[in-house]
Amino acid sequence: MALRDITADDIESLAVGAWVLGTGGGGNPYLSLLNMRQLYRDGRRVQLMPASDLADDDTVGVVASMGAPLVGLERLTDSLTITRAVTLIQSHVGRRFAGLMGMEIGGGNGVRPLMAAAHLGLPVIDSDTMGRAYPEAQMTSEAVGGLRPSAASVVDVRGLESIVEKVPTWKWMERIARKICVEYGSVASTCHPRNGAEVKKWGIHGTTTKAIAIGHAVRAAQRRHEDPSAAILSVAAGKLLYRGKVIDVERRATEGFLRGRARFEGVDDWRGAAMEIDFQNEWIVAWRDGEAIAMSPDLICVLDSVSGEAVGTETIRYGQRITVIALPPPDVFLSDKGLSFVGPRAFGYDLDFRSVFASSQPSPTGRGKDTAGQENRA
Repeated sequence: MALRDITADDIESLAVGAWVLGTGGGGNPYLSLLNMRQLYRDGRRVQLMPASDLADDDTVGVVASMGAPLVGLERLTDSLTITRAVTLIQSHVGRRFAGLMGMEIGGGNGVRPLMAAAHLGLPVIDSDTMGRAYPEAQMTSEAVGGLRPSAASVVDVRGLESIVEKVPTWKWMERIARKICVEYGSVASTCHPRNGAEVKKWGIHGTTTKAIAIGHAVRAAQRRHEDPSAAILSVAAGKLLYRGKVIDVERRATEGFLRGRARFEGVDDWRGAAMEIDFQNEWIVAWRDGEAIAMSPDLICVLDSVSGEAVGTETIRYGQRITVIALPPPDVFLSDKGLSFVGPRAFGYDLDFRSVFASSQPSPTGRGKDTAGQENRA
């Protein structure tokens, strides 16, 4: 079994890289990072395991925190809450897990599997089901692969515990679990099981390693006083979209999500060019001078222009200098079926997907409305 020790320095880089891959969501990883620093000071350690080492009949716990990122800044949790989500569903299904993996690699959810693994002595599988962060439970490689939802635990920091036992579709899982999450106060920890064969076939592999590599690149650029956004592009095959400053932010926490729009004015080579980015927890569609130039499933990443670290939808503020880059999505989401789950129409936009990485395609046209009913320019 090819287990690799995750060092304390790896965790620092993981927090930075997962925040970039979070595309504005997944929760700010800082609190998760503080938890991991404390766990490592207490002598606990975590190892990373490739999915290929799983036996087909192994059981893996898929963990995440769900809710509105803005609320997560106020209702702080700890490593024991996500651990309770794991032990509750592990007891419910009667199988000890062979390892844990994140539902998404983005933001704090890229670090949270390590928090539970440190308590339970389990390895973390170097895979997830999104390759980034997405706001809803059906927006996963599991759902695209046609895997049926399994029972899922939903717990909160006060000790409340629920199990969603059986639902017909992932959309129903999202609806029921989201209602529970809202009643909990719009933040909850979750876990559901998958077998080793399913993880190997439908997991998005190498994502923890990818996040660590991105974080290492950013931190090295910071030490050398070089452009950290260029460092990200060099290791993640991305594209620079825009540089500007924040001139307005509209956001509201509703139905367990953080929704809104950020507006920017250009600087440097983009002076005079306006950009707007709509978000539902994550950055979903970027508009430049009225044209949709980037959209899900391409990763739209808003970075602090000085540090190169990600800016979340819950933390972006007036006056910040930002750099916007795009990173390529996992292939599983580029199929017609994948786009039906995570493309712009899945978020309520009347847009055909056009990738930043396929510039020969025509620009999208038409007017759409987002899921909150706002008109979008195209």
